[in-house]
Amino acid sequence: MPIEAAKIPFTRDPILVDLALQGGGSHGAFTWGVLDRLLEEPWLGIDGISGTSAGAMNAAVLVDGYVKGGAAGARTALESFWRRVSDAARFSPFRRGPLDVLLGRWTLDSSPIYVGMDLLSRLVSPYDLNPMGNNPLRAILAETIDFERLPRSPIKLFITATNVRTGRGHVFKNNAITPDVLLASACLPTMFQAIEIDGEPYWDGGYSGNPTITPLIRECTSQDTILVQINPIERKESPRSASEILNRLNEVSFNAVLLKELRMIGLLRHVANPGDSEGGQWAGMRIHRVASEMMTELGASSKLNAEWEFFSLLHDEGRRSAQVFLETHAMDLGSRSTLNIDALLEQV
Repeated sequence: MPIEAAKIPFTRDPILVDLALQGGGSHGAFTWGVLDRLLEEPWLGIDGISGTSAGAMNAAVLVDGYVKGGAAGARTALESFWRRVSDAARFSPFRRGPLDVLLGRWTLDSSPIYVGMDLLSRLVSPYDLNPMGNNPLRAILAETIDFERLPRSPIKLFITATNVRTGRGHVFKNNAITPDVLLASACLPTMFQAIEIDGEPYWDGGYSGNPTITPLIRECTSQDTILVQINPIERKESPRSASEILNRLNEVSFNAVLLKELRMIGLLRHVANPGDSEGGQWAGMRIHRVASEMMTELGASSKLNAEWEFFSLLHDEGRRSAQVFLETHAMDLGSRSTLNIDALLEQV
């Protein structure tokens, strides 16, 4: 690790793209792998990034690293961030149980500490369990990102958090992004106190946009958006156990706003006048997706697994998935969508 992937067997003209990065805790290491591979292509420029939760962390780290050292600097910064997260979790109580280790499973479902904390979080508020509001990610973000560099980046950055009071998503841009903004975007309300920013409390951005597509359309030049998907939209099997039901409920709710925005793009393709300043922008978007079947096989509890071996597995799968995407769709960028959004309209 990192694994080496062959460059695409052809060359093409440079193109600007936007990136839409989903959240999903430790599963964000998959996105790290995707970004690591995409940043190797000199013809692929990044115009803007919209990120939520773990996607927000990846986005901010990439943008800061890019300002410091270009694509190579961004790749180095991303690896440094995920190593720091894993190092900080070495003595975390959230560890795999002996049976999971023996069977090669990445879930924490048989960890007594995880099961106990999961049950306790449904009965006791994080304001009682963690009255000081401590979050180990705060120090890691401060060590990894120079937040004063973000406004100088050529890459537009959009981070979504959910306003607890209004229930609406709020998008923070380069010059407004702080450690609190990133923590707010990843603030699960059963685990952490709401993050207060300018007098307003915020929770995880996944409830209102995972990630938010709108600012990429309205404020970026690129008409190609690559969605890096962590949370499965569809599952073949119906959930049966309590943990499976809760996991699927979270996936549905965290994908709802994204699906709404994708349906809007699909609808406007059919009805909007290309000359319209607003509708034409939406209708002209080309949407692509990088995803992996592996992400549907991982249990919800593995989103708290911060073992470096697990991060490495997800990173390598992200690189592999990005390589497949490039080999299949590199020449489609700039010309046509490769994600069938019209199929979403048939489900309404």
